[in-house]
Amino acid sequence: MLKKEWVKNKTINLQSTHQNLNIQKWVAGVSLLLLAVKFIAYYSTHSLSILTDAFESIVNVAAGFIGLYSLSVAAKPRDKDHPYGHGKAEFLSAAVEGTLIGCAGAIILYKAVQNLLHPSDLHQLDYGIWLIAGTAAANFIMGYICLRTGKKNNSLALVASGKHLQSDTWSTVGIIIGLLLLYFTGYKWLDSVVAILFSLFIMITGYHIIRRSIAGIMDEADVKLLTRMVKILNANRRENWMDLHNLRVIKYGPVLHVDCHLTVPWYLNVHEAHREIDALGELIRKEFGETLELFAHSDGCLPFQCRICYKADCPVRQHNFEKRIEWTLENISQNKKHELV
Repeated sequence: MLKKEWVKNKTINLQSTHQNLNIQKWVAGVSLLLLAVKFIAYYSTHSLSILTDAFESIVNVAAGFIGLYSLSVAAKPRDKDHPYGHGKAEFLSAAVEGTLIGCAGAIILYKAVQNLLHPSDLHQLDYGIWLIAGTAAANFIMGYICLRTGKKNNSLALVASGKHLQSDTWSTVGIIIGLLLLYFTGYKWLDSVVAILFSLFIMITGYHIIRRSIAGIMDEADVKLLTRMVKILNANRRENWMDLHNLRVIKYGPVLHVDCHLTVPWYLNVHEAHREIDALGELIRKEFGETLELFAHSDGCLPFQCRICYKADCPVRQHNFEKRIEWTLENISQNKKHELV
């Protein structure tokens, strides 16, 4: 039974990593094509706003190939040197991508301020607007696919690529709006102002990607994920689950690694206790994906826990049930059994 489950999880994990890798190949290829289109638009118009978009596309291309490399590393099976696999390569990829985005934003900001002080002549704005509008549509579609697949497969590299592509989409939309205003009003300073605004937006996006990648590298607790998990565990709590504590969750690429201590009636035999752990694993797997590694230690209940145990037909109860303790993010992560104070 356990061997079948392990084989099933391994197969699903391989399918996810290969799917991530294939999508990232498309991202890298499309980014190269869009980069060429944006530079054609820039040389046709001499618009700094369009150059801003083209600079970000250079980052898209670099980030796309970095993400492709990191996903190829993350797809490698675990070995004796990497017993948890190579999933953390995605965090490094996201850190590099976020840094590149921030640097691109800073360069664009510098050029925009220069152009605001010394504006340049613009040409064929209508032609340039149509070209970058097409790149915006392509980026949005690719970003949506990356985000949807990345969230489904718990791939930070794909999520980072998706957010980057969609931020590029919205920045392009903003640039188009600015260029349309410039086209109809003739105010040259609008070109620089639009570039300044979106350079700041790009730098903020880069910061958030770096922040999340550092959190993954440092195994920082994912409060949002843990809060959702605690809520689900409370809602589906079995009567033999008297206590759950010392809960820890770590992500390794698409794999969710969960450690915890589960308190069950002391008189259950090994097989019965193991069935309770299996039920816990199935519940987490159902809500958070099939690629789960669960390491659960089963504790036998102690007499002082009778007061928080609501098991109806307990044959060895020593105290009456008084109150059920709701599991919270604070008490479920502590390394001690719950009890009434």
